[in-house]
Amino acid sequence: MGDQPPSVYSRLEDVYNNVSVAKERLEEIRNHFLKKYDEEPTFYCRAPGRVNIIGEHIDYCGYGVLPMALEQDIIIACSLSNDGKYRMSTTVDGMQDKEVDLKDIEIKGHDWHDYYLCGHKAILAQGIDCLQGMKTLVDGTVPKSAGLSSSSALVCCSALVSMTANNESFSRLVLGEACQKSEKYVGIEGGGMDQAISYLAEKGTAKFVEFNPLRAVDVRLPNGVSFVIANSLREMTKSEDPGKYYNKRVSECRIAAQILSKKFGKEWRKTRRLVDTQNVLEKTLPEMVELVEMLNKTPYTREEICKELEITDDELITECLNPTTAQAQEFKLYNRAKHVYSEANRVLRYKEVCASDVENKTKVLGDLMNESQESCSKDYECSCAELDELTEICRNAGALGSRLTGAGWGGCTVSLVPTEKVDEFISKVKTQYYDPQPTRRERVKEALFATEPGSGAAVLKNVEF
Repeated sequence: MGDQPPSVYSRLEDVYNNVSVAKERLEEIRNHFLKKYDEEPTFYCRAPGRVNIIGEHIDYCGYGVLPMALEQDIIIACSLSNDGKYRMSTTVDGMQDKEVDLKDIEIKGHDWHDYYLCGHKAILAQGIDCLQGMKTLVDGTVPKSAGLSSSSALVCCSALVSMTANNESFSRLVLGEACQKSEKYVGIEGGGMDQAISYLAEKGTAKFVEFNPLRAVDVRLPNGVSFVIANSLREMTKSEDPGKYYNKRVSECRIAAQILSKKFGKEWRKTRRLVDTQNVLEKTLPEMVELVEMLNKTPYTREEICKELEITDDELITECLNPTTAQAQEFKLYNRAKHVYSEANRVLRYKEVCASDVENKTKVLGDLMNESQESCSKDYECSCAELDELTEICRNAGALGSRLTGAGWGGCTVSLVPTEKVDEFISKVKTQYYDPQPTRRERVKEALFATEPGSGAAVLKNVEF
């Protein structure tokens, strides 16, 4: 499937489970487009958000992850023009339209239209001109800043729009890798999971996604359990202070890999990811968890890192850091490496258990999710008070396992719940987490919902209204 371009559909039932809701939404987008541009859209593209079941902050370290697509998605309506302009608008009130010349694309920050342009850049990177003028309108149902990949879904959807408008055709794998690289224009050193699952997802199955090269295999989830998303309603984006949060973790993992490689006499300057160190040492993941004990358990200073690697501070910046982390003074290498190697091992175990007939399968899967949350909270420090509270409430409400999903520091949890207890579970979580605070209570319908694996990015043409 990965070597094929995204599908083109004319029937909404090929994409959505609730066709009536999808049809009503598409009609609203069409009417908004007509009002905005005084013409009908030529086609629509959609790209889903995702929930990562397990495998947090390890994709950029080179390790496989286990996400599934949501039915919630980004939709962009598009018509063509002959003036070489790219017009971007949104159904969200208060967000300003953006117009750029297709011969002069520049990304300066991380406003909503910058993610839009990242998708266009992904297609430009394939060596084509992409000078077809476009009038576009974006609408989204993926909760913003909730750890469900709304920003990457926008990048992926935008790339699909530019590809379709310019009558080009690229495979899902090419698009996934291109969008992962192009999203770095907004300053994030992401790993590629979000873009990969947005293109490679299929209805009814999660995916085990690996990188370098990008590839994915189906993971059939057990019968009798469902996944429930609960939004902590603390917003946090990957682009928010990346030098302190997201990109800082990337740099810490890189330095940990480099120091471990050097301790074993390997060429550390060629090491960029923790998986590189594992590969050159030819060790198993459990063995790598043990080797992490060689690192100091207290934070490293810049001076200590320079001494370990026998480099100057200037070389530290060029070899190990990035512009957003260049001024960082302390680095928790032991904790970050311990999380990555143990989490990568949990992902493999989760995949194995799903395919096995092991006794108490769902309990084992739930335990792995709980262990992941503990590691994310204590070792990777990407949880927060709200997420810790919410995962605890979810377990007490009947979840077999509950963990944060997405970058963390806010956003959502994902819980594994027996299907027959989903309604009871949702009621308990609503009562304990959302009802006590009016601001949470008024948003509970969008924040708390059961989900199942959705389909991947697609083009919608000649849809009947």
